[in-house]
Amino acid sequence: MTVEELNLALRQIAEKYAEVAEEVLGENLVSIALFGSVARGEAGPSSDIDLFIVCRHLPRGMFKRHKLLEPVRQRLQGELERLWRQGVYADFTELICTEEEARRFRWIYLEMIEEALILFDRGGFLKEVFESLRKRLRELGAQRKRMGKVRYWDLKPDLKPGEVVEL
Repeated sequence: MTVEELNLALRQIAEKYAEVAEEVLGENLVSIALFGSVARGEAGPSSDIDLFIVCRHLPRGMFKRHKLLEPVRQRLQGELERLWRQGVYADFTELICTEEEARRFRWIYLEMIEEALILFDRGGFLKEVFESLRKRLRELGAQRKRMGKVRYWDLKPDLKPGEVVEL
């Protein structure tokens, strides 16, 4: 399997995940975004399928939240096993939050606004969250930079000593 074929296969599984999640969670599902190496088209044989999931109502605690998504993962287990037989050991890594939690800034958003693929977005919720952050970054004059393979943000190039930057 070529790198391109691998990335396509992983992206297709992520798209199926979004479809199944919509069936399983119904109106509780707000948004799903694919991010990380699969979204960038840089996945390798041991890359995870990174998903950011927003729901209206969630139990407290990550274990309970992941339990809520177990039926989704079970329905896609065959897809993952098919890849495992080909030497691709991918699995899902899910970041799960409520709408209220998603409205608060998260550092991962700095990567996601540039590279994430929104797979499901009821009412444009996640698009709006990302656009709000993009607007704030423009106001600050923030710049996305690269040093070799490392990508980073210079959030306020003209920062003065003692000045505080809020996102």
